[in-house]
Amino acid sequence: MVALRTKRTNNEADEPSSPVLRFGADKPLKLDAGTLLSPFQIAYKTYGTLNDARSNAILVCHALTGDQHVASTNPVTGKPGWWEVLIGPGKIIDTSRFFVICSNVIGGCLGSTGPASTNPATGKPYGLDLPIITIRDMVRAQLMLVDHFGIEKLFSVLGGSMGGMQVLQWASSYPERVFSALPIATGARHSSQNIAFHEVGRQAVMADPDWHGGKYFEQGKRPEKGLAVARMAAHITYLSEAALHRKFGRNLQDREALTFGFDADFQIESYLRHQGMTFVDRFDANSYLYMTRAMDYFDLAADHGGRLADAFAGTKTRFCLVSFTSDWLFPTEESRSVVHALNAAGASVSFVEIETDRGHDAFLLDEPELFAAINGFIASAARARGLST
Repeated sequence: MVALRTKRTNNEADEPSSPVLRFGADKPLKLDAGTLLSPFQIAYKTYGTLNDARSNAILVCHALTGDQHVASTNPVTGKPGWWEVLIGPGKIIDTSRFFVICSNVIGGCLGSTGPASTNPATGKPYGLDLPIITIRDMVRAQLMLVDHFGIEKLFSVLGGSMGGMQVLQWASSYPERVFSALPIATGARHSSQNIAFHEVGRQAVMADPDWHGGKYFEQGKRPEKGLAVARMAAHITYLSEAALHRKFGRNLQDREALTFGFDADFQIESYLRHQGMTFVDRFDANSYLYMTRAMDYFDLAADHGGRLADAFAGTKTRFCLVSFTSDWLFPTEESRSVVHALNAAGASVSFVEIETDRGHDAFLLDEPELFAAINGFIASAARARGLST
């Protein structure tokens, strides 16, 4: 099977194409689930050069189905990095000035310890034997990576969606380690609607007869159909009705009339099927379960007695939040509630709502207003940090 070969024969889960940092029994990862993960590893990529003062480091946090290949070719798909439009020499995040770090999150499937990784206790993939991972666990692991580079304070932490959750967690848990923070298209918690969509996706995966209770690798199988359906359902939430209508409308797919059957008569059906099938070639089904669960569990205010402002009490971090008018997965109200909490905490914060019909996925696309906002914020923070050219 192609997908099986991608994940096990090429073995990106255990021996990734990118650099990997391994931690032994002397440095376990303490998890919110109440257990220790040991040994474990973090796969990562870096771009640019760390300056002598170690003051120019930017940590980029990836979204649900992202990875560490933010500005370099993905070894599984062969496609460019998912934020290459933003990061690189001479670009908004200029790697001739900044040292950019991006790691695959714990629970992922491209080299950091996750359910597709080999469990040293059994010699088989962890599957569901891996403890549940939270956003805070992901950030704890990233902190260990940052410490490895000897970086006392990150110049900036940025990311969108699940990446934005990590940014907020960083700013809350380690404010003294973050000079500036840029959470994009995100929120301080997952809404009940978002949890509902994730549950539909998880149930699609687990209902696939090839899932085998999460032990599909041992059976030489993968729940490709279930994972494809999960991806299709999720992908709809990343778009907007206006964008779908503009791009597809009710246009037919390679035909002049309806077939009166259940083939993909409409272009949107064909598009979603394509999204589903290409996804299974690069992502592990169990990782999808773990990543969605981590997002569902995220609730920054709940960790501080229900008062979100207390999550940022006394912070000196500079913030810029960005939302999109057509994003119904993380609507602007979610960003505004974080902004209000930051104001209540006396933080330095700016906020930009960008007019676009591209929906939640706008943060991954070529959006001039987004780039202008990021550029302005990074330039201002760099001057304050003494990093101006």
